[in-house]
Amino acid sequence: MTVRFGILGAAGITPSALIAPAHANPDVELVAVAARNRGRAEEFAAEHGVAQVLDSYDDLLASPDVDAVYIPLPNSAHAEWTVRAARAGKHVLVEKPYASNAEEARRVVDAVAGLPVVVMEAFHYRHHPLIHRAEQLLADGAIGDVVSAEAVFDIHLPDRTNIRYNWDLAGGSTMDLGCYSIHLLRTLLRSEPRVVSAEARRVDGGQIDEALTAHLEFPGGIRAVASSSLLEDAERQSAVVTGTRGSIAIEGFVKPHGGNSLTLTVDGHSTTEEVAPDVTSYGAQLAAFVAAVEEGGPVVVDSADSIATMEVIDACYRAAGLEPRRAVPWSH
Repeated sequence: MTVRFGILGAAGITPSALIAPAHANPDVELVAVAARNRGRAEEFAAEHGVAQVLDSYDDLLASPDVDAVYIPLPNSAHAEWTVRAARAGKHVLVEKPYASNAEEARRVVDAVAGLPVVVMEAFHYRHHPLIHRAEQLLADGAIGDVVSAEAVFDIHLPDRTNIRYNWDLAGGSTMDLGCYSIHLLRTLLRSEPRVVSAEARRVDGGQIDEALTAHLEFPGGIRAVASSSLLEDAERQSAVVTGTRGSIAIEGFVKPHGGNSLTLTVDGHSTTEEVAPDVTSYGAQLAAFVAAVEEGGPVVVDSADSIATMEVIDACYRAAGLEPRRAVPWSH
């Protein structure tokens, strides 16, 4: 079975997140793209080998040639177009974050419940062997009982016109970067945290966080820190889980194919390995999504996971004295 993809929008993330892995996957065909600006969609299609350009998002959802839809739209549009695509009978791979806030995430889950389609949030890193290796070490008790953990994702993005700084589009450091830190901690510790406190660095004193650090407590008294920043001098994507016998330190967890390392320290002895550098997290994600479509099986990042992530994000904002992002009213 070939899964025929349509793309909503001509976003900058799409070439790496979908186009490249799709061209490398014999079970995927890129059949259509639609964007607000048709000229931009035509340029995108010509550059990336997408067969058709359609006039609107609605036309793409109505196309009988499209089996699945990739949604890399601004954060504020994820929820509405996920629901509209699912109701149109299309499988959905939607970029993170799943929605603008937890309440909207629950609305999405309720709206698509029972529909014969796969809906998956695109936390691509989750599918990479680097993360599986860390999970297995923790499951095996390699570092003893977990005591604490930390995850950070920083980039350098000083352009304040970027959509990540836009309140109306559900922007903010935590929405675009911190969601990875939060999701990784929840994944590795296999439980849900309580947000103890949080501190944000605001943009011009407003509601947008250019950086946020959240202090979390997981069951069993495990203390954790999740942080992110849009305005650091250098990109950083790292995590450390510390136990009674040692630690697991991960570098490059968001984009492992760009270079990664996992350092296991037990009883004072350390070993470092690079895990599956030839595997792209985006390729692994697409393969998992296609398998779920073809086999009708579950997805790793399921609806409960997506809601739980948004609940923690909302709690981080409240703890930092900021408002959770507001949902835009759906047009349908």
